[in-house]
Amino acid sequence: MNELKLNNRRTILVGLAFLSICSFWQMYDNLVPLILKGTFHMDESLTGAIMAADNILALFLLPLFGGLSDRTNTRLGRRTPYVLAGTAAAVLLMNLLPILDNSYFVEAAPFKLASFVIALGLLLIAMGTYRSPAVALMPDVTPKPLRSKANAIINLMGAVGGVLYLGVSVALYPAEVTRGQVHVNYQPLFLVVSLIMLASVAVLLLTIREPRLSEENRALERKHPEWNLAEDDGSGGEVLPGPVKKSLGFLLASIALWFAGYNGVTTWFSVYVDQVMGAGIGSTNSCLMVATVGAIVSYIPIGALASRFGRRRTIQAGIILLACCFSAGFLMTRAARSITAPMYVVFALVGLAWAAINVNSLPMVVEMCRGSDVGKFTGYYYTASMAAQVITPVLAGTLMKEISYQILFPYAACFVAMSFVTMLFVRHGDSRAEAKTGLDAFEDMDR
Repeated sequence: MNELKLNNRRTILVGLAFLSICSFWQMYDNLVPLILKGTFHMDESLTGAIMAADNILALFLLPLFGGLSDRTNTRLGRRTPYVLAGTAAAVLLMNLLPILDNSYFVEAAPFKLASFVIALGLLLIAMGTYRSPAVALMPDVTPKPLRSKANAIINLMGAVGGVLYLGVSVALYPAEVTRGQVHVNYQPLFLVVSLIMLASVAVLLLTIREPRLSEENRALERKHPEWNLAEDDGSGGEVLPGPVKKSLGFLLASIALWFAGYNGVTTWFSVYVDQVMGAGIGSTNSCLMVATVGAIVSYIPIGALASRFGRRRTIQAGIILLACCFSAGFLMTRAARSITAPMYVVFALVGLAWAAINVNSLPMVVEMCRGSDVGKFTGYYYTASMAAQVITPVLAGTLMKEISYQILFPYAACFVAMSFVTMLFVRHGDSRAEAKTGLDAFEDMDR
């Protein structure tokens, strides 16, 4: 174990695939609700249903293409072909959306709406084909004892992708440019994100030789059979003790609950700010960027806290802070007509809270996996988070329509608070170690 050292440069390059994915989804969650409501005049329930479609597709596509990539054998490797093909298809399809959006605004026509929905559906399928292969690339080329540290770097790359989009959007669409406009042309943003995606995957292709690195990693792991702690049930699967299964169930319930609250805000925040405060997308993205940057600068202290006090306690502290922040957001946005300095402070704390929760949750799930079937347990994590993200856009949108837009933050705070209760019953999956410094403090992060 002592001779092992993570190749940080290679892990950063592998993380470029995740950077491109996160940049896209940040844009998708930010812009598509505005387009559906502003251009196509869909109500909140229908907009929420469409926004949930990507998560419904993900429930089927992520395990399907993850399994297919396991059985793929090409000159480029198992995962790289899916990343290349999926990115190329997504870039082509995503640039159709602003064209159809602008065209419909100039002259509304049913076939334009139908074309937009079809293009959007195909785009979601394209994105679903390569997320699992992209995520699986890191474990393929990283020894098991180093995957937690590598996962930290992958998560940082994803955060960088989100910040890149938010920074560009704030620069291109400040509040004074969008305020009062009947229609906003978002084509420049789609184009910039597509260029980020293409550049990221091009560098990945040129620098990472997946087949050679995967074989080297497999050879290393064959020399260390002690790394595989699986208890075989006779059919290649694992057997978990009853108490561990119970902890896993409550942990997955917690994941679903806090994703329901957090994703409710990220999905509807741009529309909420527009309707409740009358502010434009620049103000919205300024808050989201502050939250993302707040998460990034929190990673090192969060890693140290998790190492000293344990993942579960760190998550519980993050839950309390996040629920308080959403409650404060409700009070502040009701009292102001523009984004104020205290709001930025609250959103920075939202980033810190979400980092405390999210960076420790996947390691807790995988910690319960006592063998080599990490992919299956990762699938459990994504099933819980995606299921929540299927339901919450529709549920939150419907409540906003039937009650008031101001229900958004109380809705989110309630779901996050419920996750604290379920976390009380989680007894396994924790890990404590000596406090780490520098890059080593990131090793307990999740993506």
